[in-house]
Amino acid sequence: MIEQIRPAEVAAWFARDASAAPVLLDVREPWELQTASVVPQGFALVAIPMNEIAGRLAELDPGQRIACLCHHGARSQRVAAFLAQSGFDTVANIAGGIDAWSAQHDTSVPRY
Repeated sequence: MIEQIRPAEVAAWFARDASAAPVLLDVREPWELQTASVVPQGFALVAIPMNEIAGRLAELDPGQRIACLCHHGARSQRVAAFLAQSGFDTVANIAGGIDAWSAQHDTSVPRY
């Protein structure tokens, strides 16, 4: 079961294990990133579109804490499940995606 975290819980989720590098994996398309993006605060922001994850898996470290993000949470949920099946131990899905991030956590992020 993939852990679901709300945008306001991301920092606390990353802080659970200070020894693991925190990564927010944005799996949206490039045009979506240009429209609205998260500002990294205490975590690395890695952008890999969902359909490129399998081919670019080597760019991610299984020892990192990875929170996956998309527009509403469906694509990122699938990517999180794929990562977990691929040997990544600490993976979560940001419930509601960038839309929830904007509505609940940082209203400066445009909604689309």
